[in-house]
Amino acid sequence: MKISVDRLHSSLKMVALFASFSCVALLSSPQLHAQNHAQSVLTDANGQPLPENASEKVVSVGGSLTEIAYALGKEDALIAVDTTSVFPPRALKDKPNVGYMRALSAEGILALEPTLILAEDGAGPADVIALLQEARVPFASIPARYDAQGIIDKIQLVGQALAAQKEARHLADQVRKDLDLLQSKVANIPPAEKKKVLFLFSLRGDRLMVSGKNSQASAIIEMAGGENVMTSFDGFKPVSNEAVLSADPDVILMMSRAGTPTASREQVLSHPALSATKAAQSGSLVVMPGMYLLGFGPRTAHAVADLADHLYPDHNLGSSALFSEQKTGSAH
Repeated sequence: MKISVDRLHSSLKMVALFASFSCVALLSSPQLHAQNHAQSVLTDANGQPLPENASEKVVSVGGSLTEIAYALGKEDALIAVDTTSVFPPRALKDKPNVGYMRALSAEGILALEPTLILAEDGAGPADVIALLQEARVPFASIPARYDAQGIIDKIQLVGQALAAQKEARHLADQVRKDLDLLQSKVANIPPAEKKKVLFLFSLRGDRLMVSGKNSQASAIIEMAGGENVMTSFDGFKPVSNEAVLSADPDVILMMSRAGTPTASREQVLSHPALSATKAAQSGSLVVMPGMYLLGFGPRTAHAVADLADHLYPDHNLGSSALFSEQKTGSAH
């Protein structure tokens, strides 16, 4: 079953545009600065408890939420997903697609008769959310927090929504162990050896769009033992060539996005703002899938480990060492 794209959006072109910039919207969310733990009991947007049948027919709006649902073995509870639900790949193949999370259609969602809409912070637009609430469809938003505890909270809240608390506790415990083990290794990197990393979101003409502090990108760099070289601003901004040259990163980090062309290695390393940096001179360019790198879901420990492998190949920090040690119980 597939919902007509024309029914969800005014044009195919607009859908493609929204989808291609989904990660920018996520990264610039005002919830990035929230430091409070997620609520211990999931409620709807009005603060009311979820109905007993909430887990029967769930629309998942947000790639990390869909990923968690599948990791919990509760994919059958999902009756539709959004365009950011790229993992596992079968999610978008098997489930109806309600469009980009920030450009939802009330008509398309209501036609599915859901018992719950489970969404990441920032889903919208606001008038569509209001229409869904007027139709008395429970709408629950999962708070955004980009650290280890935020991932644990997210897993547990999704578990509540899908009546899978036991499975969620097991998954959360495993993810916490993975992250704790990795951080114990990263903590041993000498300060003098820490890599300065530039997260490059896009390269268009003469201007570079990069990540500042208080973003998913900055958080993942720090979790992998690196230092974000751009800390004078929050979120994502275009920066001057001079600012990049002055920052002089050791490594350039980029993400690939499904359906969107990524600048070639030659284009990046030969750019006037980058070619004279240590990163370009040494050919240190790392490209990783966007939702894997920045989704902050069950795979985040693996993503951090892979990034740590790239940053510190001689320190044996990454996935092969991390997860083999944990399986044999030799880490503690």
